[in-house]
Amino acid sequence: MTVDEFHLDVPETDLADLRARLDLTRWPDELPGVGWAYGVPLGYLQDLVEYWRHEYDWRKAEARLNEWPQFTTTIDGANVHFAHVRSPEPDATPLIVTHGWPGSFAEFTEIVGPLTNPRAYGADPAGAFHLVMPSIPGFGLSGPTREPGWEFLRVARAWSVLMTRLGYDRYGVQGGDWGGGISRELGRIHPEQVIGVHLNLLPNSGATSEPTPEELAPLDQAERDRTWASWRRFQQWRKEQQGYADLQSTRPQTLAYALTDSPVGQLAWIAEKFAAWSDPASEIDRDHLLTNVMLYWLTRTAGSSGAIYYERAHASYWGRPTEPSTTPTALLDLAHDNFIPLRHKVAHTDNIVRWTSHPHGGHFAALEQPDVLVADIRAFFATIES
Repeated sequence: MTVDEFHLDVPETDLADLRARLDLTRWPDELPGVGWAYGVPLGYLQDLVEYWRHEYDWRKAEARLNEWPQFTTTIDGANVHFAHVRSPEPDATPLIVTHGWPGSFAEFTEIVGPLTNPRAYGADPAGAFHLVMPSIPGFGLSGPTREPGWEFLRVARAWSVLMTRLGYDRYGVQGGDWGGGISRELGRIHPEQVIGVHLNLLPNSGATSEPTPEELAPLDQAERDRTWASWRRFQQWRKEQQGYADLQSTRPQTLAYALTDSPVGQLAWIAEKFAAWSDPASEIDRDHLLTNVMLYWLTRTAGSSGAIYYERAHASYWGRPTEPSTTPTALLDLAHDNFIPLRHKVAHTDNIVRWTSHPHGGHFAALEQPDVLVADIRAFFATIES
C-alpha cells in the first residue's frame, strides 16, 4: 500500500468563511454570577472569539505544523494522516504517539524536538526517538470516516499496520485519553511488536464503584486513602462532567450539526474541556487551543471524532473484561487528570514496571508538562530492551 506525502494548505476561502461566521455570531444570554458551573462563561468565550477573529494566525500555525514531514495512507478503508519525524540519531527508538479527544497531533509541538533530537537540547542522544504521530480515523486530517465501526481496538490494529508499513518491526507506544486506550491495546494484542507502553492515562484504572471492605482489607493506609479519593473524584466526574460522553455515545450525528455549522459552538465544546481537565495552575497557550480547534473545524470532523464514543459503547466487547497486557508499561500519573489511578487495580490488568506520580499537570500532558513527559518517556524506554 502506498504512503503519500501530505502538505497542509487550507484554501483561503475556508478562512474567509470562518471569519464571516465569527462576525455573525449570535450570542446567548447568561445567568449572572454562575461562573463555569453552567458551562463556558459568556465573557470568557467572547474574549477568545475576539482573539480568534482578529489576532490568531492560522497560516503561522499551519507553517509550524508543516515543519514536520506529513503523509497519508489507506488502512482498512480509512484515510490515515500522520506526521513522521525521524531522529538524526540512527539508532533512535521508533515511537508512535497518539492523541485523544478533544485533542490532535498538534498537541505534540513542544515534545517533538526534545524526543527526536535530544543532543540539540543538551540531553543524552541515546534517548532519541523516531516519532510517528497519527491522527485517529475520524479526527481532523484523518477524517471524516466513511463507514461505522472505528472504535479504539480497530484503531490499535490499524496502528500495527501503519508501523509495519513504515518499516518498524519493534517500537514503543505512548498516549493519553483515547491515545492511552489505543496504545495499551496495541501493546496487549501485539507484544511481539511493542517493546513498551508509556501512558499518561490508563483507562479503567480508577475506582468506578464504592470501595468494599474486602477490596480495602489488603491495602496499606496510603492506598486505602487513594482509593477513597479516586471514588470521590469519579462521583464528581459522573455528576458534573459525564454529559459530553453520553451525547457522543448516543447521538453524535445530532450534535454534529451544531458544531459543524457554528465555529463558536465548536470552540466552546472543546475549550470547556481544556479548561475543566487541565491543572488550574497550567496556562495552555491560546494559540495551541485554537490550532487544535481549527483542525476539527476545517475538516468538519466534530461528528466523526465524537463517534468513537458511540462505537465503543455499541461494540460487542463493551463491558466485558479483556486479557491482561503482558507488555512492559509505564504510567505518568499527573495529579490533576480526570481520574486517580489505583495501583492495586492496575496490577490485575497491566504489566506496570514504572509508575511516576507528579504533583502538577492534568489531562493534556504534552501541553501542560512537556518536560516532565519527555523525561519520563526517556527514563522508561532506557530500561526497555528493543
